[in-house]
Amino acid sequence: MNLQQLEYIVAIDTYRHFARAAEACFVTQATLSMMVKKLEEELGVQLFDRSKQPVSVTLAGEIIIPQARKVLAEASRLKEMPMGLKNEIKGEIRLGIIPTLAPYLLPRFLAEFMNAYPDISLKLVEISTAEILEQLQKDQLDLGLMATPLNQTEFTEEVLFYEPFDVFVSKEEQVLKKNYLLPGDLDINRLWLLEEGHCLRSQMVNLCELQKKELNRSLHYEAGSIESLIRIVEVNKGITIIPRLASLDLASERKHQVRSFSSPEPVREISLVSYRPFVKQKLREVLRDQIRELSGKWMQVSESKKVIAI
Repeated sequence: MNLQQLEYIVAIDTYRHFARAAEACFVTQATLSMMVKKLEEELGVQLFDRSKQPVSVTLAGEIIIPQARKVLAEASRLKEMPMGLKNEIKGEIRLGIIPTLAPYLLPRFLAEFMNAYPDISLKLVEISTAEILEQLQKDQLDLGLMATPLNQTEFTEEVLFYEPFDVFVSKEEQVLKKNYLLPGDLDINRLWLLEEGHCLRSQMVNLCELQKKELNRSLHYEAGSIESLIRIVEVNKGITIIPRLASLDLASERKHQVRSFSSPEPVREISLVSYRPFVKQKLREVLRDQIRELSGKWMQVSESKKVIAI
C-alpha cells in the first residue's frame, strides 16, 4: 500500500468515473485500474462496484476511503511543516466563493493580497454554498467564503466580518420617503427574491418572515443575481434586499434608491470555511487576516447587530 494508491481511490470516489479519475491524477486509466486492483487485493475487499455507472462505492469502500482522505491530509501536513519552520508563505489555495459575495468582495482584496503574497497561487471558483461544501469534502477545494453559520460540525468556520443588509427601492415606492426602514415596513407583495438555492434568498425569507405569510401577486419572477434583482425593481417597481457590499458598488443615481435598516441592522455573517482535517494552515491564516483587516475599510456595523440565520 502506498500514498499513490490512496490518491487513486480518493479520485475515483470524487469523480465516480475511472477515466476522469485517471485524468485528474495524470495517469492512464489502465495504470490507475491496475494500482487500485492491487490495493483491493492487498486489503482483501472490493472498494468499488464497477458494474454501475457512475461507479459506486461498496460498504468496505465507505469505511476505507474516508480514512484514506485523512492519511493523505496528514501526509500533506508533513510536507507543509518545513515551510512553517522556515516561515515561508507560499503554495496554492483553491477557494470557493458564493455568487452573492464574489463580484463585490473579490475586487476589494485580490490585488492587495496578491501584491502582499506573490508566492501564493489563488484558484477561485464562484459556486453555491451546497457545491462549496461538497467540493470541500471531496478535497476539490481548500476553503470556502460564504454566509454562516452552517450548523454542520464537520466544517470549521472562522468569522471574517458581518455584512449589513440594505433595501433597494423603486422610485415609485412610498417607503423611499423614509430614511431608515424596519422589516415590517416592507410589503412582501412588492418584494423580489433570488431563485432557490441562494443562501441570500433564505436570509431574505427569514428577515421578512415570509414562511408565515402568503404572497398575493400575479407576476412571480425569481432572479439569478443581485444585479438582476435591481433591474427588476427599476423596471417593474417594488423592492429588494441586497448586501452592503453590493450597495457600495452602485452608481450614484442608484445609491439614492438605497435605504438602510433601523438599528439594530440585520446582517449576514461571512466566514472562511474548511473541512476537517485541514492542511495549509499558514495560507489560511494570511487569507483570513487580510480580509478581516480590509473589511474594516469597507463597512461599519453598529455594535447592536442582528444575525439572520440561514
